This record gives sequence, structure tokens and C-alpha cells, in this order.
Amino acid sequence: MIPLRDTTRSKSYPVVNTTIIIINILVFFVELSRGDQLRQFIFTYGLVPARYSVPSIAAYFSSGQQVFSFLSFMFLHGGFLHLLGNMWSLYIFGDNVEDRLGSFRYLLFYLLCGFASGIAHLVVNLHSQVPTIGASGAIAGVMGAYMISFPRSRILTLIPIFIFFPLVEVPAVFFLGIWFILQFMSAASAAGQGGIAWWAHIGGFIFGIIFLRLFLLFGESSVGKKVKNITKKNTTEKIQVVRPISPDRDLNRYGTITITRKESVLGAKKLINIPEGFKRRLFVVIIPPGTSDGSTLRLSGMGRRSDNGSTGDLFLKVQVEE
Repeated sequence: MIPLRDTTRSKSYPVVNTTIIIINILVFFVELSRGDQLRQFIFTYGLVPARYSVPSIAAYFSSGQQVFSFLSFMFLHGGFLHLLGNMWSLYIFGDNVEDRLGSFRYLLFYLLCGFASGIAHLVVNLHSQVPTIGASGAIAGVMGAYMISFPRSRILTLIPIFIFFPLVEVPAVFFLGIWFILQFMSAASAAGQGGIAWWAHIGGFIFGIIFLRLFLLFGESSVGKKVKNITKKNTTEKIQVVRPISPDRDLNRYGTITITRKESVLGAKKLINIPEGFKRRLFVVIIPPGTSDGSTLRLSGMGRRSDNGSTGDLFLKVQVEE
């Protein structure tokens, strides 16, 4: 299953999440520039359990290097696809978690999840000399926090089936629950073997849930609230999913479209997606300037079709967010 986007809109711009993505990309270019020294670079800044459990290996590293590796390993990647997969997942899930926690708490949350995932990997693979790199553990923490924060959200997912690639909206709890189960299965089947740090994923996911609960016990700082107000979005998402309903024997269908106060005044253009099984209908809707809350937009011919060939309309009720 390949996630494409979620249906929960973040209300503020994810400045920290975007910054983390940019830093990961920049560090990847630094890796590419290392050339023949890349292996030494990875061994120095990656997380190598044996550096902490084998005294003869630990002697080659300073205390500062040993501590810094728990931070630096989560910004390194083993290749372009490794980077792309991690950053895409962070892009999908991270903005909503940052929206809930606020920028400063989210930054601390992300780093703690990465640190905890590194500890989980180290404990299970205490004497391994294979460097562990990647943001997967920290992102797993973000995914765990997303699952319990937005259980009713849905994930638009690409499911490759032979030569077919259907798009299906999967409940977030189901998508992330299956992902977590697969990590356990992979960890069990790869016991004693090198490769992907499955236990870092598992540890990050579990600690992400725990850390979120702990962070929510404390209110957001005044500075964090000011940042949230500054980064608040003035527009709704460009693409909105509408699931229209149609009463019995009524050819017309009825749905809701959401806009902001600014869009109601100035007008806007939205892409509307109507999921119908494996089919997806995508069309453009123009929001006229001066549209008020509760008004209705009529889309001719977008309703149900009767047996005699006549077609109803689609009526979209406008909901203006404050």
C-alpha cells in the first residue's frame, strides 16, 4: 500500500515539518559529496550499536561523537528511494501532528521519537556493527501519534494489484495498524539478520503514542500559540473529497464544500473529488466572490441518472470556516 495523501486538513502551515524535510534533503547531498569517504562518514554519524557495547570499538570515538550519533543518524539515508519514501510519509502525516502539538512541541516530539527508536534498535541489536541510518524511527513516532489523534481520517492509498493500480480511501487506523503489524512480522522473520531496523520502527511507533499523551498533558506555550496564529492557513485544501448523499427516488445529490472566510469574500477555485468505488470523479468548482455561509452551489447534470435517461443535479452546501 502506497499512501498518497490524507483527508484531514491541517489548519496551519507546517513550518517545522517542512524544515525537517529540507534538512534531510540537504544532508543527503552532503552524503553524496563524500565520495570514497562515505562509508567512514556513515559509520561516524550513523548509529552503530557495537560502538556502545564493545569497548575496543568505543575507544575510537569521543563522548561527543557517541552522543551526537543519536541525533545525526535520523538525518542520514541509504539512497534516493530511502529518502523519498521517508520524506513522503513525513509530508503526509507530519503536518497534522505538528498542527495539533504546535511547532515547538512538535520539534521536540520528533527528536525524542527518533532518539527512542535508536535506543530500541540498540537494545535489540546490542553487538551489531552495522550502521543504522534514516528518519524511519522518528517518522514511525509521528505515524503513531497520527493514528490516535485522527482515527477518523482516511488515507488515499495506491494498491498495486498485478497490472492494476486502484486508488482506495483506507481508514487511518486500519492503514497504520496494518503497517505496525507488518513491522512486527518483518522483525520476527529477520531475527539475527542485518538489514532494515525493524525494531527502530516498532519502538518509534510505540513511543510516539506515549510521547503524544505526555505532551498533551502540558499546555502549549504562549510563543507556540503566537507561531500558530502567524502560520494559520487562510485557504482550505485545493482538492476536497465530497461524498454526496441522495434521498430515495431523488435524482439530485447533496454534499458539502468547505472554504475560509477569505475565500468566501474573494472567491476561489477548488478541485472536487467524488469517490465511487474504484472510480474517482474529479472536477473543478468555482466559488464566486461574496459567497456566504450556508449558500448552495448547483452543478447541473452531476446527480443520479434514472432508467429513462434523465439526470439530476449536484447541490453543494458551502460551509465557511471561522
